[in-house]
Amino acid sequence: QVQLVESGGGLVQAGGSLRLSCAASGRTFSSSGMGWFRQGAGKGREFVAAINRSGGSTYYPDSVQGRFTISRDNAKNTVYLQMNSLKPEDTAVYYCAARSTGRWIATRLEEYEYWGQGTQVTVSS
Repeated sequence: QVQLVESGGGLVQAGGSLRLSCAASGRTFSSSGMGWFRQGAGKGREFVAAINRSGGSTYYPDSVQGRFTISRDNAKNTVYLQMNSLKPEDTAVYYCAARSTGRWIATRLEEYEYWGQGTQVTVSS
C-alpha cells in the first residue's frame, strides 16, 4: 500500500511559479512510476506529467511542455512538480499518483493505482 500526500499549492499571479511536492509512504517508492494530474472545476482529470522509477524518463502534454518539470528524490520518497509561467487555465486541483510498474512512463488515469488527496492551485489573471 502506498499513501501519497501533496503540498505546495496556493494562489499565484499569472506568470508566477509554484512547486508542488508529493510525499509517499511505503518502501516501494523507488520502484514506482509517478505522475501528476489535474482537475479543473467542471472538467475531467487530465494528465500533467509523468516520471519513471529512475527519474531518467519524463513526459508532458503540449499544454505544459516547457513550463512544468517533474522530478523525484528517491532518498526522500518525494516527487516534485515545478510549475513556471503559470496561466489562469492552469487553475485546478493537482493530484499525485503512483503505479507499481515503474520502468515505463504512463499517461492514463487507469494506469495508476494510488492517488493523493489533491492540492489546489489557483492562478489569478
